[in-house]
Amino acid sequence: MMCRFSTHAVLCGVAVLMLSAGGFPHAEANDSMAELDNSGLVLITSGDVEMRSEDLYISMDEVRVRYVFYNRSDEDITTLVAFPMPDIVGEPYGVGPALPSDNPVNLMNFTVSADGRSVAPQVEQRVRAAGIDRTAFLDQHGIPLAPHLLSTEDRLTALSPEIQADLVRYGMVHKNEFDEGQGRVVQLTPVWTLSTTFYWEQTFPAGQEVVVEHRYQPSVGATAGVVFLDYRTAEPDPVLFPEYVQKYCIEPSFTGAVQKHHQAGGGFPFTESYVAYVLRTGANWAGAIGRFRLVVDKGSTDNLVSFCGEGVTKIAPTQFEMVKEDFWPERDLNVLFVVRHPR
Repeated sequence: MMCRFSTHAVLCGVAVLMLSAGGFPHAEANDSMAELDNSGLVLITSGDVEMRSEDLYISMDEVRVRYVFYNRSDEDITTLVAFPMPDIVGEPYGVGPALPSDNPVNLMNFTVSADGRSVAPQVEQRVRAAGIDRTAFLDQHGIPLAPHLLSTEDRLTALSPEIQADLVRYGMVHKNEFDEGQGRVVQLTPVWTLSTTFYWEQTFPAGQEVVVEHRYQPSVGATAGVVFLDYRTAEPDPVLFPEYVQKYCIEPSFTGAVQKHHQAGGGFPFTESYVAYVLRTGANWAGAIGRFRLVVDKGSTDNLVSFCGEGVTKIAPTQFEMVKEDFWPERDLNVLFVVRHPR
């Protein structure tokens, strides 16, 4: 039995848990930022290491995860553990993803520790365009790998016309030409894809537990207002509303809580924010997750939150908890925050 959860009610029914990690259309693209999915840790060799517990905390400001692993074999296991960041894809017209940091490598201020000791992970970054690895080409010409930073566009502008032509020919940049009254201007905007992975060697002693903790600032997508309801009538948008119901499991009490704040001149005193988290990497370990605990914090009692889950309970004025035993994460998590404007 599946429960639909919002800040106002838990309704049990036969609704399917839809937590797709794929793209989600946002109305008014010029008024919105898209969130990026982040995943959990990936173990390269997993046959004998089980995840005894995972404690996941999600808010708009921070994601924290605490894992307890157990090596059930009679030999120590040393293997690579990886944390893949979401791919950053350059946008031809400057509407990029929401990123909390301008750091060209550590895009979300990721940190990790093992048994209370800080770990200094290594990092690999690769760039692809049209399916071809172009990392070496960018390095050769001193071009930053991060496609979303203004410093990268500045470097592209300073390149010779020959190198710029190669970038266009390789499908790595979008060429914009315009005239602002002072002559023709050519602007090159990166459209390549940057993949970043943090990784380190981790030893799991035979017959012992190891606690691994990591935290980062999430990519928080946002809109300028409420888009799943018509701003003039407060009625559900015929296209977006069914998709929100499917993705975030919003239900009538949640919708009604937003509608009651509809303003006489149209619109709502809210904006929407989104956080996505890939849960399915938890299935890479040996067996089910022994105990999975999720806490979602909406940040303020004036905010609303909705996500798909079973047996969710309110544990604090802004926090909601779901606990599962022997958990197999078959789908991913998407959280909708409806954030009230500052008064």
